[in-house]
Order: sequence, then structure tokens, then C-alpha cells
Amino acid sequence: MNLSYWELKEWFSNVDFTIIGSGIVGLNCALQLKKNHPKAKILLLEKGMLPQGASTKNAGFACFGSLSEIIDDLKTHSQEEVFNLVKNRWEGLQLLRSNLGDKNIDFQANKGFELFKDEIFFEECLDQKESINKLLNPIFKTDVFTISDNMFGFQKVHQQYIVNNFEGQIDTGKMASELLRKVQENGVKILNNISVESFIDIENKIHVKTNRLDFYTKKLFIATNGFASQLLEENVQPARAQVLITKPIKNLHIKGTFHLDKGYYYFRNIDNRILFGGGRNLDFKTEETTEFGETQIIQNKLETILKEIILPNASFEIEHRWSGIMGVGNQKNAIVKQLSNNVFCGVRLGGMGVAIGSLVGKDLADLA
Repeated sequence: MNLSYWELKEWFSNVDFTIIGSGIVGLNCALQLKKNHPKAKILLLEKGMLPQGASTKNAGFACFGSLSEIIDDLKTHSQEEVFNLVKNRWEGLQLLRSNLGDKNIDFQANKGFELFKDEIFFEECLDQKESINKLLNPIFKTDVFTISDNMFGFQKVHQQYIVNNFEGQIDTGKMASELLRKVQENGVKILNNISVESFIDIENKIHVKTNRLDFYTKKLFIATNGFASQLLEENVQPARAQVLITKPIKNLHIKGTFHLDKGYYYFRNIDNRILFGGGRNLDFKTEETTEFGETQIIQNKLETILKEIILPNASFEIEHRWSGIMGVGNQKNAIVKQLSNNVFCGVRLGGMGVAIGSLVGKDLADLA
């Protein structure tokens, strides 16, 4: 890069903290670092024009787990671990709302609804509803999951839903915009279109190598989630999620967040449209990628479900398609830890970035 003395001095000299990734974790990490160290020089690096990954590419579910997901988690986690997972997600959502304000993120408490195509699976989940409600009662003080009839007219599904009475939805574009505004107001320097390629830990500082220049920082925080394997050797793999959105639909009566087929498909209302994503289970191997894009097998399935189940009696057109990259692993808990004296990471959000991103970012900063 052809940088001047002034540019090197202002942006890349005497850097106290450098954060890689300007998603929900990186931005919350920056805010907490500034709170803990008001005079520190903080640099936030983002490889994209806007936050890459999943922070602004997700469906905007303010969720903490459908009934079938929690039941499934109990197969590989203890009751205490599942309780703590839900507790952290719920507390993370409250932190997000209190930090940014419901109006600024367009938070709506429209409840969540789980749809079932399989009668037997519905009954299996129903049998465990009361025990899960009992498990979660210390967090919510009342029943989380109840039953509702098919009020939205969906077809080819069981005619009862399992309702999550505490699930909501947000506008993740507004969320990221508000976070960016707060971070910049606090004096954090954000640079976009700059990609960190590697780093070297040298006693009391870190040598950061990017695609544009090299510089030194006292401490380094990695908040790249789905892209973490490019810099770290941790148990986190990329998982692409494909999404589409319809054009506005007249008299759209669907309102809330919806989970279908064990949560592998999810949809919601937004601006008189249906936003619909998922289908990763159709082709797990192909979707284990850090490359953005859509595939015919998944997009065709999304359109089929829209036509046959979600909007069987309404005409609609697809306006836009996109994808996001999540970070997943063999455990549901996030990886927030110190890697060396001066390097820290907060990754593997497991598709729950909206819920836990604020908390992970705060905890990541507090490690320093």
C-alpha cells in the first residue's frame, strides 16, 4: 500500500488492540474493550465491504432453540449443559436489546412456531414438552412451549404447532448499523476490505500480516466465526446457509418466526414478504464451505416448500437470494478463550449469533 507517514501514524502505530471481524462478536468486543480501556487505541479489521459471515446475512431470529432442537441437544449434552446453553442465549438476547434498544433493531415479540410434517415426531416432541418446560422454568418462570392450532393455513403439516412464547425477531441490518455507529462514536477505528492472512506471536506484541500491509499490535482478538479455520486450529467448521426473500405479498397474514423439519428450514415475515432459508441438510458436504453462493438443489427445495406448504394459496415471486457463513462444531457452546499471552478468540456461534453474539463479544474482551 502507498501509505503516508500520517496514515501509518494514525491507524497502524501504537495499536493496543486489534480485532479481526466486524460482525456482532467483533463489534461487541470493541465496545467492551473501550469500556474497560477508555484510552486504548483499538483497530477493527473487516475483509468485506460490510460485515461478512452471518451477522448481516441471517434470518434475524431472536431465538434460543425450538423444542425439537433442545430435545436433540439433550442426546449429546447433559441437562446442565443444555440449561446453560439456553440461559446464555436468553441473557445474550437481553444484552443485545438493552445495549441497542428494541426500536433501533426493530425487535418484535411475535413468538416462534415449530411445524411438523411427521405425526410420530410431533408426538415424540409433545411427550417431552412438559419436562423441557420444567427444565427451563428457572430461566423463564413460566412455560416456554405451548400448543397452537394451524392458524396460518399452512398445508402438508401437522395441524398443530408447538409455540415458543418467548421467541422474537429483529432487523439484523439495523442491528449492525447501530453497533457500527456506537463503535465509531467510541473512537474505534474500522477498516474494511482488508484481510488478515496470518499473524506471528512475538513476546509482548503480535505481528499482523494482511493482504495490504503488515503492522504490530499489543493484543489480537479473532472474531471471524465461520472463517476461523483460516487462522485457527480449533473445532469450528464453516456452514453455509442459503436464504431467499419474496417480493411484497398482498394481505400477508403470516406473522412470527417459524421452524420446520427439526429447524433445518426457517422462515419469517418481514416488510410484507416471506424470508425463507435452510436446506443445508440436503447436501451437508457442499455446504461446508467459506464460499458464498447458492445451489440449485437447495434453492429448488426452498421454492417447493414455499409453494406447497407456506404459501399454497398465494401467488408470489422471488426477489432476492443470498447466503451466509456460520461457524459450527461438535459442541454447541461457543469457543471463547485465550490462545496465548496476547491472542484471544471468540468463535463457533453455532447459528445462534443473534442470541449469543453480544455476550461472546463482551466475554472475549474481558479475557484481556
